[in-house]
Amino acid sequence: MHTRGFGRCSTAHRLFHNPDPSFTYTPVKTLTLSQIAAVLDCPPPPGPDRTITGMAALTDATDSEISFLSSDAYLRNFAATHAAAVIVHKRAKLPPDNARPVFIVDDADLAVTKILELLAPPVQRPPAGIDPSARIDPSAQLAENLAIAPYVVIGHRSTMGPRTILHPGVVIGDDVTIGSDCEIFPNVVVRERITIGNRVIIHASSVLGTDGFGYRWDGSKHAKIPQIGTVIIEDDVEIGSCVCIDRAKFGSTRIGHGTKIDNLVQVGHNVQVGPHCIIVGQTGIAGSVRLGQGVVLGGQTAVRDHITIGDGAMAAACSAIAEDIDPKTIVSGMPALPHRQSLREQAALRRLPDLVVQVRKLQEELRKLQNPK
Repeated sequence: MHTRGFGRCSTAHRLFHNPDPSFTYTPVKTLTLSQIAAVLDCPPPPGPDRTITGMAALTDATDSEISFLSSDAYLRNFAATHAAAVIVHKRAKLPPDNARPVFIVDDADLAVTKILELLAPPVQRPPAGIDPSARIDPSAQLAENLAIAPYVVIGHRSTMGPRTILHPGVVIGDDVTIGSDCEIFPNVVVRERITIGNRVIIHASSVLGTDGFGYRWDGSKHAKIPQIGTVIIEDDVEIGSCVCIDRAKFGSTRIGHGTKIDNLVQVGHNVQVGPHCIIVGQTGIAGSVRLGQGVVLGGQTAVRDHITIGDGAMAAACSAIAEDIDPKTIVSGMPALPHRQSLREQAALRRLPDLVVQVRKLQEELRKLQNPK
């Protein structure tokens, strides 16, 4: 049975069909201490041929795993760990009698990233080709070397670059443009007239191109304002699961290149996000907000409409941003204020119960002075 309006696959599509739709797995990799030393540009430790099967926290690591120490706050855990070796930030003050194999690095977190990339199990991906259950409109233009999983839908006149991967249940609307080397995970919906650049990753169940939330009271009901714009996702963007990015009322909602968006984020219509921003989970950004380059929004941050946040600005978790923020400013609190001012106000607020008691005592003493018996 065919979905109405969709053929099975054009002749060009069938040329790339892989008759085996099963997924494949690759065994988890292992490393030796000497290989890790080479990756981190460190001297090989004792026992360079020792095999490492994974990475874990200091308190959890086994004698076949590697761990890391990023600050002196965890020296007690370091002393008790069973890890085969530890990646150590160069500023950490190790005990002079330490005999455990260590890799001294400038940035322990960055070094951990390099090793995790080598140890990570492979992501489950569909094989190259087009699954026969996919529904692809004959007018769609698809490059070679694609991997299109079961039950994918691709609409009229949509185009897709080479080496892009669509996982099961992805729905691509009409007139969508997707670049090369993208990966779109299960049940993502990309609505009509959306543009996605190269090397973009979109995780499961996100939705791009929902109508912007626009209504106007006409005296009897909330009249819907048509949302005729689009969404543009630039190169090297990664979007987490269950993210909603609304289309513009007119013009575009834009996510700048290199920006990373965590899970459960709402981006309203006509928002302009600059390059290399970080937007952490459960953040909500209202319509027509402008984020400069390298902006960081902590988890559960709320940004009201038509706000401009300057380059390099940062908002702590649970900030409520109601006014423009200058470049390279750190804010926190509800409403968001410069971080130091917010901390002072919070400290003063914690002293308020004691101040209330003192004021009551002073009031009582004043009453006695004014009304002596």
